[in-house]
This record gives sequence, C-alpha cells and structure tokens, in this order.
Amino acid sequence: DSPEIKEEVLRKDERFLTLLKDVYVESRDPPVPVKGGGEHLPCKQEEKRLTKLGHLEALDVKKVSKGKISIVEALTLLNNHKLQPQIWTAEKIAAEYSLELKEVNSLLEFFIPFAVQEFPKETKKAIRSQKPKQLT
Repeated sequence: DSPEIKEEVLRKDERFLTLLKDVYVESRDPPVPVKGGGEHLPCKQEEKRLTKLGHLEALDVKKVSKGKISIVEALTLLNNHKLQPQIWTAEKIAAEYSLELKEVNSLLEFFIPFAVQEFPKETKKAIRSQKPKQLT
C-alpha cells in the first residue's frame, strides 16, 4: 500500500517495452467437445428396398440401399438384357431396380456376362506330347 510501490508498478520500463514488441505469441483454444457425443442428433436414415431374389435365395441379401443392387440382381439383369435386349432396356432396368439411368448404361456397356460352352464329348481329342525337333 506504500506510494513507492504503486509508483514502481505503474512506471513503464522502456527497455522491457522494446523487448516486448519483438515478441510474437499465437494462442488457440483447444477444441471443445460436443456435449452428449452426438447420440441424440437426428440422422438421415438410408432408404432401402427389398431385393428381387433369384434361385440363390438363401445366399442373397434381402435388402439393399436404393441406388444399389445385389450380386444376384446384377447377374440377373445382365443376363435378362443379354437374352432380351428389346424388353430389358436400360430404362426398364433403371426403373425396376431403382437405379440411375447413366449407371445402368455404364453397367450394360462395361459388364458383359460371358457364356460357357462345352464341347461334345465325341469331339474332344487328347493332346499328345511331342518331342521338340532338334536343330541340325
């Protein structure tokens, strides 16, 4: 409470002020956690549809998100389009399976199912091993 101490506290030291001007400090507050952990926030539920089950019914998934298809559905629609392209057009497939038309067009263009062909047994010939010819 003495006047000398008050005067000393209020007096500015020029040397320290010039040193203080050269100091740069950057500070940031730590991130504040969200209260409740987000467990009560409403979330957008993904819209799902029932799949069109084929002959592998037990192995296929039962529900998929809209805009997606299961493996069995993909194989089925590719085969249907291959066998009857006039009936199973890209537009019909997109509507039937809730897909985007451009995605169906890409699917039909780049994923072509192959056909397995077996040769009749009577035409099979055994491959005989041949000795390589020696060069003379």
